[in-house]
Amino acid sequence: MDNEKLQTSGVVRTIAILETLAHCQSSNLESLSKQTKLPKATLLRFLNTLTGLGYVYRDPADQYCLTLKMFSMGSHGLEHIDLINMAQPVAQRLCDTLGETVHMGILEDNNHAVYVLKKESSYTIRMYSRVGKSIPLYCTGIGKVLLADMSDSQIDDYLQATNLKPFTPHTIRDGKTLKDELELVRSRGWATDEEEHEMGTLCISAPIQDYTGRTIAAMSVSWPLFRFNRPEQEKITKAITKECESLSKLLGFESQKKR
Repeated sequence: MDNEKLQTSGVVRTIAILETLAHCQSSNLESLSKQTKLPKATLLRFLNTLTGLGYVYRDPADQYCLTLKMFSMGSHGLEHIDLINMAQPVAQRLCDTLGETVHMGILEDNNHAVYVLKKESSYTIRMYSRVGKSIPLYCTGIGKVLLADMSDSQIDDYLQATNLKPFTPHTIRDGKTLKDELELVRSRGWATDEEEHEMGTLCISAPIQDYTGRTIAAMSVSWPLFRFNRPEQEKITKAITKECESLSKLLGFESQKKR
């Protein structure tokens, strides 16, 4: 094995050890060896190095755990994450792939979301929208995704404070229907707005989640209804959710935590 491959192998093993320790309170050498599939002698050598660097602690009972140095390093990294800049290429890929307008929105307050990013469709007939525009939560794809991440009590508070006024004949107008819709959003992982906010417009939106699993934003693709290819909806939805998942992964989100 040449030097470059040896170094790569060392990095992979180090990450495997750190990820394994990140998902348990502590672990002994034998258990770590089984989980990482590393020989005990090799594993011990890496653990000694990580302990010396201050990333791993070995207690008197020979149990290993991560130190707060890992948390400190991660928190410093979070300070430099620019969500909008990270989302730009994702939104552009969706715009290029599907040919339609892409938005990203975040919570503005307890009742509205705000567009923070937009990639414009190349078609002559487009959606009227702009970065900085506020939108309601209960009748937009982005809004439903953000609402679906709230607790039941938060949703109850939202319903008490919000007048579900109808923008179109298709707008959800009562709390029970909205709660049922949010359960559907949670179970399938995406939301739709079919002429609920604007007549003639359809939108599909998916969540963007951070390392804690919270939905910090939502990204949507919008169509004039006459241009939406209904038979391709499943394929379209998968493209949107896949891109949003890729952005969430960059933010540290893991859809299935290792145990």
